[in-house]
This record gives sequence, C-alpha cells and structure tokens, in this order.
Amino acid sequence: MNNGKNENERIAVDSLEEDLPRVAASSYLNTAPLIWSFIQGRKRDEVELVTDTAPARCADMLSKREVNAALVPVIEYQRIHGLKIVPGVCVGAREAVRSVVLVARDSTELKDVRVVALDVSSRTSAALVRIIFREFLGFEPEWVTRAPDLNSMLRNADAALLIGDPAMTFSRAGLMVHDMAGLWRKHTGLGFVFAMWMAREEDEEKVFRVDFARARDEGLEHVEEIAAEYNRTIGLPLDEIRSYLSENISFTLDEEMRAGLKLYYELAHKHGMIKDVQPLRTIEMKA
Repeated sequence: MNNGKNENERIAVDSLEEDLPRVAASSYLNTAPLIWSFIQGRKRDEVELVTDTAPARCADMLSKREVNAALVPVIEYQRIHGLKIVPGVCVGAREAVRSVVLVARDSTELKDVRVVALDVSSRTSAALVRIIFREFLGFEPEWVTRAPDLNSMLRNADAALLIGDPAMTFSRAGLMVHDMAGLWRKHTGLGFVFAMWMAREEDEEKVFRVDFARARDEGLEHVEEIAAEYNRTIGLPLDEIRSYLSENISFTLDEEMRAGLKLYYELAHKHGMIKDVQPLRTIEMKA
C-alpha cells in the first residue's frame, strides 16, 4: 500500500513539473538578479528553468517552441513571429553598460576601424554596432563572426565586439575599449535595452502566472549573494560586481528605456536588419 501511494505521489509531482512553464535565460552575470528567485528564492517551484544557454540560443529555443518563455535579445522580437513581451522588466543600461564593448587594437579610434569581429553569441549588440557605424559614424567596416575569444578575434580584425561576462574579464592593457551603451547614449541621449522576457502568443496563458517583476525584485534584494557567487565563478572583485548590478544595469523597462528601444528598432529597420517594426505587445500579467 505504501509503495503504491509513494508511486502515485511521484507521478503527481512529475505531472506538475511537466505543467510548469519552461523558461530559458543565459547564465551571464547581468541576468542573475532576474533568475535568482527561480533558482534559490520564493519562485523556485514556479518554472522549469534552463540556464546553460547563450542569449542567441535562448532566442532559438523560443523560436523552435522548446521553451514557453525566454530572456531574449530584443532584436529577435522583430524577427520571430507571434511574440509578446513581459512588461516592465529588461536587461538594459541608461549609460555605460560595461558588459557590451567594442575592443580595438592598440589605440585604434573608431574612425580608423576597417574590420570588426562580431561575437557569435550576439544578436542585439551585433545590430547595434552596425547601427553605430552606419548611422552615426557614416561608414561601414567589414564584418566577420567569431567565437568570443579576444586574441583570436583581433588576430585579423581591428576591433572585436564582446558581450556578457567575457566582456568584463579580459585585460584592458594596450587596448581601446568602447562601451556600446555609452556610445548609444552619446549619439541619442537615450538608454538602451539589450534583452527582455518574451513568450509565444499561444503560451501567454501559461506564462502570465509567472511574476517576473517580483522575481526581479527578489533577486535585487540578494545582490550580495549573487556577487559572492560570481566572484568565485568569473573572478571579478565584489565591489565591481555590486556596482555593475546596481549602477550599470537597468532591470526596469520604463518610458525612457522604451524610447531608446523604439529608436533602435526604427534604425534597425532603416538599415535593413529587420523587415518591419512591429509594435510591442505585452502579456497581461496576473495581478
């Protein structure tokens, strides 16, 4: 009897787990406050979280219906049909971001760049750097795509685009580092949004139950724990991690950030990176 009861309980638990929303996000430091609650906090039993993915892979998983929701590079909203965004939550920066950088050899100025190596895991930032050159600098270098290894990227290029943790952990000695959100701010006066939670329209009913905003808020309450963990894994000093998460990254999609996103989409369309500019459609989250 007891064995039968235990088996029934196991089946019930398995069924519940299968019914949980499947959610994907990268394991970069800049996503940590958004997913901490799903891993260690009050919402750890509300989703099935997949974190062993790069941002571009998250977009692919959402496109292929392998997950119900994902933290996706914002350019993909315009490329994947039938998406909606989670309101109010993002990974962005109002000024310098520190984790999305264009690194040039020696003292190479942007006006002298002729070949740029793009991080293969980047989509939003790869479009952004193209916009910076075409729209604001008035010329276009040659583009090549490479794995995010700076030495290899700069072997046959004047500059390299790095995103995420690799953009924060290389030696700056002898290099010119251009912050991409800083350049965007310089030329537009606006903040920049790099990623947002998105879901397929047909999964809206399943995803709306997940309170991504409260998950973010709980994660931001545990920055000290996050900093300690990433200090061990990527080796950045605790103070740098704290300031990065509290001063550089913006996790709230407010009106200024939406204005920056709108302009980014308009310029991406102008320069042929997306076919149309679809208005943002939001998921009506559970009250």
